[in-house]
Amino acid sequence: MTDRHPSTTHLLALFEYGHLPPHLALVSAKFEQLAHELVIHLHDGAELSAGLRKLVEAKDCAVRQAVIDHKETN
Repeated sequence: MTDRHPSTTHLLALFEYGHLPPHLALVSAKFEQLAHELVIHLHDGAELSAGLRKLVEAKDCAVRQAVIDHKETN
């Protein structure tokens, strides 16, 4: 993705999930897939950056809930 705007590549990096345990990676992976689909189909711009930023926020919330759920069931 070297041909994309630096903000796009920076935001995409925030969706990486290889470092997460499996139960969190499962949640995070869905957001990573969507982020890459958006970048494939949309041009770089302020609205793409804003959308990716909000998607990162939503991913973080979902992963935090998965952490909470895991603690409650173990």
